[in-house]
Amino acid sequence: MDRRTFLAAAACTAATAPLAASLSPTSTAAARPGAPFRLLYAPHFGMFQNHAKELEDQLQFAADEGFRAWEDNGMGGRDQATQERLAKTRAQLGMTMGVFVAHGDFGAPVFASGKKDHAERALADMRKAVETGRRVNARWCTVVPGTVDPRLEPGYQTANVVELLKRCCDVMAAAKSELVMVLEPLNFRDHPNLFLTKIAQAFAICRAVGSPHCKILDDLYHQQVTEGNLIPNLDAAWEEIAYFQVGDNPGRKEPGTGEINYRNVFRHVHGKGFRGVVGMEHGNAEGGLDGEKKLIERYRQADGF
Repeated sequence: MDRRTFLAAAACTAATAPLAASLSPTSTAAARPGAPFRLLYAPHFGMFQNHAKELEDQLQFAADEGFRAWEDNGMGGRDQATQERLAKTRAQLGMTMGVFVAHGDFGAPVFASGKKDHAERALADMRKAVETGRRVNARWCTVVPGTVDPRLEPGYQTANVVELLKRCCDVMAAAKSELVMVLEPLNFRDHPNLFLTKIAQAFAICRAVGSPHCKILDDLYHQQVTEGNLIPNLDAAWEEIAYFQVGDNPGRKEPGTGEINYRNVFRHVHGKGFRGVVGMEHGNAEGGLDGEKKLIERYRQADGF
């Protein structure tokens, strides 16, 4: 083969290589459209709003694309008829209900203060969450304990948090509910002054509470900002982790748009036997129909471990 022929052949190979890779039977890009993902990734309302407007249609679209779970932080604030209607649609589609927010006060030391009125507010929220959970067939609800109390030493704050969480667990036990509070540590940059910020801290609290109703929500976006070391931390806290949420950093968009190697993380989590929900608590990197399609494709790539 002369030099000119060789260069022409090489150019042709280079030009077609991406196409060949995309058509490879082992390529994640070649995954059958609509094939179920390996993990239970859970989108939320609005994520696919350019493909479907009505809430039930958004659920249907996600199911058609292979998503087998759904997350709705605002479920507790929806009227009962809407809750029941959405629960019926999810059941028909075989989709697992992810978290809804049971308590998320970002402006007061509700759990840390030890004050009676704060405790009553948290307990009322948990009683409501038990009823909501039953209505929508939810297994997990998010609890953010609130801010620090600068007037108290950290040790006293932690004792107050543990005591109130035990009382919340008593509410669920008394109601014979299978609902699990998942405590979410949040990062200091986006949410300053919050009590709960790190996975080790959440682990110690869950161990002190000692109840199956109190576990950890490991939001990998928040933990990448706060402390990194994602895989070793989730390994160390594994027995207390019941739920994951994701978002890449920087930007808090879908996996593949930032610095986190989500393909390795998902492989690791799946390999440890996790079969729970991975909430997609992030925005879309790009808008419109194309942006939503790219989001789905990025999950295909990250899920192709």
